[in-house]
Amino acid sequence: MASNQLRPKVVELYKTLLYLGKEYPLGEDYFRTKLKAAFLKNKDVSDPKEIETLIARGNYVVKELEALYMLRKYRTLKKRYYDERKPS
Repeated sequence: MASNQLRPKVVELYKTLLYLGKEYPLGEDYFRTKLKAAFLKNKDVSDPKEIETLIARGNYVVKELEALYMLRKYRTLKKRYYDERKPS
C-alpha cells in the first residue's frame, strides 16, 4: 500500500529525467534507452524504504544533469566573450 503512495513520485522522477535527457550530449535516444533500462531493472522493488532510496538516487542524478548543463552553458558563454588565445 505504501508503494502505491510512492508511485506519483516515481512517475514524476521519470518525467523529469526524460525531460532533462533531451539535451544529453550523447543524444536523446541513448539517454531514453538507459533511463528505461534503469527503471525496468528496479520495477519489482516493493519495499517502501528501498523505493525511497532509489528516488533519492534519481534526484541526485537530476542535480548532476542540471550541473552538467549549467557547466556547458557557462563554457559556451565563456568562449563567446573571452578570447582564449590571449593570456589573461
